[in-house]
Amino acid sequence: MIGFARPPCDAGVIEATPAFDAALSQRRKWLTLAATVIGSSMALLDGSVVNIALPAIQQALNADAAATQWIVNAYLLLLGALVLIGGSAADLYGRRRIFVLGIAVFIAASIVCGLSPNITVLIASRAVQGFGAALLTPASLAMLGATFGKHERSRAIGIWAGAGALMMAAGPMLGGWLVDQVSWRAIFLLNVPLAIAAAGLALRFSCESSDPRAKQLDWGGAASVAIGLAAITWSLSAIPASGFRDKTVLAALGVGAVFLVSFVVIEARLHERAMMPLSLYRSRDFSATNALTLLLYFALGGALYYLPFGLIRLGGYSATQAGAALLPLALIMGFGASFAGTVADRLGPRLLLTVGPIVAACGLAMLAFVDFGQPYWISVFPSMVLLGAGMAITVPPLTSTVMGAAGKAHAGIASGVNNAVARVGGLLAVAALGAAFFADFLYHLAGTTPAQANEALNAVMSGQASAGAEAIAAFERALHAIMLVPAGCAALAGVTGWMWIEPRRAPASS
Repeated sequence: MIGFARPPCDAGVIEATPAFDAALSQRRKWLTLAATVIGSSMALLDGSVVNIALPAIQQALNADAAATQWIVNAYLLLLGALVLIGGSAADLYGRRRIFVLGIAVFIAASIVCGLSPNITVLIASRAVQGFGAALLTPASLAMLGATFGKHERSRAIGIWAGAGALMMAAGPMLGGWLVDQVSWRAIFLLNVPLAIAAAGLALRFSCESSDPRAKQLDWGGAASVAIGLAAITWSLSAIPASGFRDKTVLAALGVGAVFLVSFVVIEARLHERAMMPLSLYRSRDFSATNALTLLLYFALGGALYYLPFGLIRLGGYSATQAGAALLPLALIMGFGASFAGTVADRLGPRLLLTVGPIVAACGLAMLAFVDFGQPYWISVFPSMVLLGAGMAITVPPLTSTVMGAAGKAHAGIASGVNNAVARVGGLLAVAALGAAFFADFLYHLAGTTPAQANEALNAVMSGQASAGAEAIAAFERALHAIMLVPAGCAALAGVTGWMWIEPRRAPASS
């Protein structure tokens, strides 16, 4: 999921936030930076760590494949649907206030997650976690932007990005170690000391700031998009158990479509007061970058949801080893972006927004043919390097193109919209690929009914001893086949970049 990478335009939100006039000591500024790094990284890490723990959680709580998807989707649904509202609330009511409120919600939900007696409670508390993340994440970015002036901001963003990259790299491995040595519950309880530290630093050293031009909250738009996405996600995840022709599934798809159309209507009526002003899409580059983002983060989110199951259930990896297997991806994405940004300044964004997704598509396509039982260095490692390189090439020009397309006055909301699109891409990927995965699994498990196939799939994914060799073989074939879908989406993202992004001259060298 997207938890393995920051959304593409986080730095854009920081850049677009004007610094306030209050004179702060350097100590207060850098401790505010520490609070924002801890807070935003906590929400980011939660996604990647949970992915590594999914096989253990499914086994421990005796959850089926659809319920396991909702451990991820409940979080992404609330985060993706409400993150723009969270940013508006921070500008309207105060960034520090909303940051601390988001942390309080997040920490309370994390404790409930860690103590969950069953899958239902875990899914509900994950949804509350997503709501907390939708408050604290945009507020943390705005706090950072408001604290540092023009001359100090580049250095602050560099430190923020570097610290985030280190946490992003260490998170899956630490989470895997906790799953192996303590319990899957520990990955949620780990948030408690991080949240206390972030909230304490913010309350003690950060200054409150807000935007006097902030607009009222677009609750109608937020509710309609949340209900629409929830209905579509539920219907897709219900297909394995009920079938595509089931009346309830079709009804949910229809309800989702109606609410998403109503969201567009609401945003059109609100004009510039909307949480997603449709006027932004008059820009060809803005429309193109959001289409590219949706395709690319659909590919990333879908592949990284299923990869830990392949590593653990087929490759025999421990959770710690599965987390370590993703280390090259996180390091290259985290630290390669600065180099790619320099290249983008010279070549212009169009070429890199074509090459980057296609390189990522090559890495994803390799996963469709690897033998997870082979040594890591000749099986999974090359694909992680290519995927990380492709994402690192793509993100810097994507950020600059989004901000440039919207203009200075709308750069902040444009960056927020693009971040929300990335999260929705991951949400739709898990749900849609789940349905496609089951269809392929059923196809390769000859002579079984859908109900029997669903039971067999649950046995394989949860690591039950009752899973037969035929079911494991069908699972492996389905996993390989499903990886071609993210690869195709990433390649299509590259085609979108070439065909849709306006060509422009690279700036002349001085």
